[in-house]
Amino acid sequence: MNRTDKPTDQVFPFGKNWRRFLAGINEKKTAEAVESLRLLLGREDLRGMTFLDAGSGSGLSSLAAVRLGAERVLSFDADPECLFCARALKEKYFPQADHWVVRQGDVLDRSFLREIGEWDVVYSWGVLHHTGNLWLGLENLTDSVKKGGCLAVAVYNDQGWKSRYWLWVKKGYNRHFLLRAGLILVHAPFLLGGPLLKRMIRREPVWERERGMSLWWDYLDWLGGYPFETAEPEEIVRFFQERGFRLKTLKTVGKKLGCNEFLLVKETAALPRDLEKA
Repeated sequence: MNRTDKPTDQVFPFGKNWRRFLAGINEKKTAEAVESLRLLLGREDLRGMTFLDAGSGSGLSSLAAVRLGAERVLSFDADPECLFCARALKEKYFPQADHWVVRQGDVLDRSFLREIGEWDVVYSWGVLHHTGNLWLGLENLTDSVKKGGCLAVAVYNDQGWKSRYWLWVKKGYNRHFLLRAGLILVHAPFLLGGPLLKRMIRREPVWERERGMSLWWDYLDWLGGYPFETAEPEEIVRFFQERGFRLKTLKTVGKKLGCNEFLLVKETAALPRDLEKA
């Protein structure tokens, strides 16, 4: 398990990267996001269901939920730039959709999550490991899921010493411009060379990605993405089983770099906090 203390270093500006990505969102990317969410949840649509996008980033997953027919969608993020992105997508595709709300909020703020209540689907994809307190974020979200509802999360895989190395890289990236430039140059052959060569051989668009940012901005997002925490898949599964969740699907990256993806179903209602301590 790799944990970080509450960050004192400069936090990476994730929202600025998402804002750059915003200009490239089109019908193709939107359709891919809809299909990806449908496959993840194992449902043809979300009609009659509520959807909470915890750490909404670009807002693309929220847009996908609206297109799948969710009766209520709430997108929240602590980063004002991310809120700009989600609001821009809403204005572009569903300007009159009163059932899609975008607001500022922090997944580490238990009072905020208590205020917004429980949801049928809680989605937090590649977010919690950047909060500075992964386990508190996971704990807080358990109360946001209705009994019988599902929680979809993606968390960075713990690679042992490799993860500790990346933590050092990410801290260094955010501390000084010259060190940042050096880290970008040193890691480019390893992180960019292979993917670029494959795309050139396949005659695919060199920098474009199906989902997420362009390859270049994804690269910078990875190098600078601090706070940064990781966990082994067994840790996540055990954590939720102890809190009344059942694992429905799990997609792991093995020993590789990347996120393990979890879909969990809540089988027991949450206990009030005071009863939990009794």
